[in-house]
Amino acid sequence: MREFHIYNTITRKKEKFESVNPGMAGIYVCGPTVYGDAHLGHARPGVTYDILVRLLRKLGYKVRYVRNITDVGHLENDSDTGEDKIAKKARLEQLEPMEIVQHYTLRYHEAMKLLNTLPPDIEPRASGHIIEQISLVENILKKGFAYISNGSVYFDVHKYNNSHKYGLLSGRSLDDMISNTRDLDGQDDKKSSFDFALWKKASPEHIMKWPSPWSEGFPGWHLECSAMSAKYLGDLFDIHGGGMDLLFPHHECELAQNTASRGNGGVKYWMHNNMITINGQKMGKSLGNFITLEELFTGSHKILEQPYSPMTIRFFILQAHYRSTLDFSNEALQAAEKGLKRLILAGQDLAKLKSSSLGERIENLHSLKESVYEALCDDLNTPIAIAQLFEAVRIVNTVKEKGGLLHPDDIDILSELLQDVVGNILGLVDEKALSSNGNILSGVIELILDMRREAKLNKDFGTSDLIRQKLTDLGVQIKDTKEGTEWNLN
Repeated sequence: MREFHIYNTITRKKEKFESVNPGMAGIYVCGPTVYGDAHLGHARPGVTYDILVRLLRKLGYKVRYVRNITDVGHLENDSDTGEDKIAKKARLEQLEPMEIVQHYTLRYHEAMKLLNTLPPDIEPRASGHIIEQISLVENILKKGFAYISNGSVYFDVHKYNNSHKYGLLSGRSLDDMISNTRDLDGQDDKKSSFDFALWKKASPEHIMKWPSPWSEGFPGWHLECSAMSAKYLGDLFDIHGGGMDLLFPHHECELAQNTASRGNGGVKYWMHNNMITINGQKMGKSLGNFITLEELFTGSHKILEQPYSPMTIRFFILQAHYRSTLDFSNEALQAAEKGLKRLILAGQDLAKLKSSSLGERIENLHSLKESVYEALCDDLNTPIAIAQLFEAVRIVNTVKEKGGLLHPDDIDILSELLQDVVGNILGLVDEKALSSNGNILSGVIELILDMRREAKLNKDFGTSDLIRQKLTDLGVQIKDTKEGTEWNLN
């Protein structure tokens, strides 16, 4: 089994991945709060952790991939006050909260499917694990790291920090945070503004609430992941992933909860993908650059010059290391679109190349293959892996232009790179293959090209040129070669 090295946020260095249970890999990823359409910011973690799961399975691990759905307890501004985000959306649209949850969960699934991300093995919802969350609160109270105040339960950060270190994950010091922060108004129930809610007493008008030993209320946002990850992956599991925006306070609070209740942090490797910016600015609704995935796919947002396919978005995301900031622009997406076409077309061309035991041998092809896997196993270094894959593209194009033969062993290596790695690890596939109508579309285009070939044989060049022009106008690029006519969608 190849070694995989992963950057661990808590130690701030790359470490050799050694699973808690040999041969197994438990992965928990923070999924969306489902109160709106999936957007560009959802695409990056969706693709990043999909690559992680695909690679670990390729390396021989049995993976249990858990990604949660937050459908309760996530209050406005990621704080312990304000209205529940889902309940607010339900009130504005005059729907039941679980109607909002169901609608946007289905929309999220549709978007992730278009991006060709694998579904998680388990997808728990916070509202379905209230019993486990109440039990966790009771445990933290019993251990002395929480207190009850007016029917709510808060985590005592100061007391925890006396025996452990709060801020270990984010690299923050509680003393520094205290010196730079004023106590907030309206939080008199807390001993300190840094204490966070484990359980909140619901106001009379609050819709989503459950009975508990302390009050009729709802769990705090940070609590759900601690409870659900323990249920499905155990008290200590391998990898916890999420966006950099979750590092503090969400994951920091989660780490504190785990340590207070279990005696250990619960997670061996913390993993965070960085943010997507747009023309150098942070994405946000107030800036007018907040783009949903549907807007990207249809080109309907005002800052988009054209629609961008799901595979173009996926390839664009993989061209930057997941821990680096990724800047979105029309120019970057258009370049990604062209690069993706070259990669996919090379895989298709490879399948048409002829092999022979007397065929050409490619020097250092084994080294090229190893360099691709080395990059992927080096903390998912997809930019380096893709650069090496384009060397394989160059080889295929050279052999194709020469009309030469390749040795079967070399074809096998190139197939592993341009078909297996590209398709099964990077998850990049021909857009037509993701469409339920792909086979029909291919058949119709081939039928039209047959008509064009027939016209050329009959020296009806007017009809032949007209067919070519009509197909071009529809976005079908065709190219006449010695072997026949090739086509691709623009």
